[in-house]
Amino acid sequence: LGGERVLLMHGDTLCTDDVEYQKFRSLVRDPRWQQQFLAKPLAERRAFAAQARGESRKHTSTAKMEIMDVNQGAVEAAMREHRVHKLIHGHTHRPATHAFALDGNAAERIVLGDWYEQSSVLRVG
Repeated sequence: LGGERVLLMHGDTLCTDDVEYQKFRSLVRDPRWQQQFLAKPLAERRAFAAQARGESRKHTSTAKMEIMDVNQGAVEAAMREHRVHKLIHGHTHRPATHAFALDGNAAERIVLGDWYEQSSVLRVG
């Protein structure tokens, strides 16, 4: 991005303190689970999705904010792993730019907003 290495990711893997979400994520990312799920009738899959969204809304409304945000240690580990000082992600839908030091160097984490109620874009330059 403008000659700078940038890590672009969904961001859900960074929410390591949200144990319930991470359990759900592990389940639905499992290839065997996916194969079994996709073999079900469409109506059943849609019903599951609706129920999962409802459970997610309930969890989101009752869980502590800091649990549902990214874990700074996970952010730093991902940035070190990919050798970047700029990270762009979504998932938490709390648009902001966070500046911090990473191994003595300036680093930046840019959070994108959601697209459900209104659009959200990131302009560079």
